[in-house]
Amino acid sequence: MRLIYSLLFILAFLFVIQMSSSHSNSAYSLLSDPFLQFPTESSVKVVWFTEFQGRENKIIYGQNLDKEIIAKTTELSRTREDEQSKVKGDYSETTRRQIWRHEGEITGLKQGEKVPYKVVTLVKKDKIESNVFSLASSPKKETPLKILLTSDHQLKPMVAANLQKVVETIGKVDAIFLAGDLVNIPDRASEWFDDQRGGAFFPCLQGLANYTIENEDKTTVYHGGQLIQSAPLFPTIGNHEVMGKWSETKRLSRQFVDAIPREVAENLYSEKSDSINPNHDNNFKESWIKNNSFNTDTYEEIFSFPQTASNNSHYYAVTFGDIRLVVLQVTNIWRSPSLEKKVTGRYQEAEKDFDNPENWGYGQHIFKPIEKGSEQYQWLKNELKSEAFQQAKYKIVMFHHPVHTLGGNIVPAYTNPIQKINKDTEGNITEIRYEYPKENDYIIRDLMPLLETAKVDLVFYGHSHLWNRFISSNGINFLESSNVGNSYGAHLGNNKRQIPPDYSPLNYVEIGDPNGLKPIIPNLAPLTDENNNPLPYIASNEITVFSILDTEKGTVSSYYFDTRKPNSNVIKFDEFAI
Repeated sequence: MRLIYSLLFILAFLFVIQMSSSHSNSAYSLLSDPFLQFPTESSVKVVWFTEFQGRENKIIYGQNLDKEIIAKTTELSRTREDEQSKVKGDYSETTRRQIWRHEGEITGLKQGEKVPYKVVTLVKKDKIESNVFSLASSPKKETPLKILLTSDHQLKPMVAANLQKVVETIGKVDAIFLAGDLVNIPDRASEWFDDQRGGAFFPCLQGLANYTIENEDKTTVYHGGQLIQSAPLFPTIGNHEVMGKWSETKRLSRQFVDAIPREVAENLYSEKSDSINPNHDNNFKESWIKNNSFNTDTYEEIFSFPQTASNNSHYYAVTFGDIRLVVLQVTNIWRSPSLEKKVTGRYQEAEKDFDNPENWGYGQHIFKPIEKGSEQYQWLKNELKSEAFQQAKYKIVMFHHPVHTLGGNIVPAYTNPIQKINKDTEGNITEIRYEYPKENDYIIRDLMPLLETAKVDLVFYGHSHLWNRFISSNGINFLESSNVGNSYGAHLGNNKRQIPPDYSPLNYVEIGDPNGLKPIIPNLAPLTDENNNPLPYIASNEITVFSILDTEKGTVSSYYFDTRKPNSNVIKFDEFAI
C-alpha cells in the first residue's frame, strides 16, 4: 500500500513539474494583469492586454470559477516605440508596436458580493492565464469605502514605493481616483506596460513593478501595489494623455510637444483642402485635422468609460457608493516658462520660427473648452442639477489643472493665450509673445461659481507634483496630492515663479496661491523648514505622499514615506473632514 501511495505521489509530482515546465517554456505571457473599470449596480468591466491577438480570450468567474464569457478584442492603433524607449527590441526608428486589448463585462452581479475571477488567453497550443482576483459591482450606499487619491505618476522615481506603501498601510482599497498624467508619452507602449527601468504604469498599480531606489547605505526594490486587479480605476485626462501632430518617423517626444490648437489645424486644412481632399470626404477631413493638431486616442483605447448619452471619455460622472464623482477635462499643454530666444514657450515663440508659423506652439493652449457656454460647461451644469449628484453624500469633482496651489503650473491663468506680434519699422517680426489675463481664468471665473453653488465637498487635482491643500470661505476643500518624485518645488519665500519681467504682477503671481487662498498647514505631523517652522506643503524628490478618502469617517487622510529611510514608518501627517 505504501508503495502505491509513493508511486501516486511521484506521478502527481511529475505532472505538476510537467505543467509548470510547459507554462514556463511558453513564448507567450500576458502584457498586464486584468484590471477593473466602471462598475454599475450589477456589472463591472474587466480589461487586460497582450502582444498577440489570441485565438480566444475569456474571463472565468464565479464562486467556483464555473462561469465564463468571451472578451471583445481590439488592437491599439497608435502604440509605438522609438529610440528613446526603454524596452527590448530594435526601435532605432519610430515603430508600431502591436498590442491587443481584451474587455469583457461581467453582468448579473449582486451589490456587496465579491466574486473570484481570472482571465485566460489561448494562443496556438498555449493557455495563458492570470492569477485569481476578485471583482464586484458598484457598492451600495452607506458601504464603508477607502479610495486612493493619486496623480501624476509619469514613471517617476517614487511611484512604485508610493503604491507599495499604500497596500502595506491601508490594505486593499476600494477604488482609485487618478487625476491625470498617467505616463509621460501616451503613445509609447512601454511606458504603460514594460519599461525596463521597472516603473511602468500598469505594473506599479498591479504590484508587478521592479523599481530600484538607491540611497547612500542601501538599495531597495519596490514592486508597487496590487490594487487595480480588484479595485476599479477612474482616470482623468491630463496634459500627458494628449499627443500632438502625428508622424510616422519623428520621435514620440517630438510628436508629444507638437500639439497646436484645433482651430489652427482647421485653418491649415481650409487652405489645402482642394489638394489634400479633392473628394471633400468629411471623415478624411476630421482625421487630417486631428492628426495635425492633437489627440487622446491611446488613452481612449486603453480605458473603458461610462456608456451613456451624456458621458464620454473626456468628462463623465459616476456614482460609487456614497460618492458622486464628476470628472472633467480641464487641462492645457505644458510649455516652458523659459525666456531664452530658442525656446518655444508659454510666453513666446522661438526666434528662429518667427517667419515659420507652421512651427509655432501657440502658447499654453487649452485642449477642451470649459468656459461658460461650452459643451463641457453645459454638461456639467446639467450634471450638478441631477438627482444622482444632489442626493450623493459626498460630492467630488476631479480634474488635472490646479485651482489653488503653491506649485508653478498654475501660472499663467487658465485661459486662451492672447498672441501679440511686434515688428520693427521694416515689418520684420521682433517678438511673438502670449499673455493670459487673469480676469479671464475659466476655472475661477466660470467653473468655480458652478461648484460653489452645487456645494461640492472636495475638488481634487494634480499637475504641480506636490501636496498642498486649501479650503474656501464657503467650505469647499481643495487637495493636490501628486508628489511621487519629480517635484518642482513650492513657490513661497524666495522661490519665485519664472515670470517675464515686463508682465503685470497682478496677472502673473510669483509667490503663493495666485487665486487668493492661504495653504493649510498639515494638522497632524507637518514637515518643517530649517528653522523648525511647519510647512504647508510637501514638495520633495525623496519623500512621497498618498491620500485616502474614507467614506465611513468622512475624512481625507494624507500619509508620507521617506524613501531615504526604507525601514522607516509611513506617517499620517494630515486629516480633514469633508
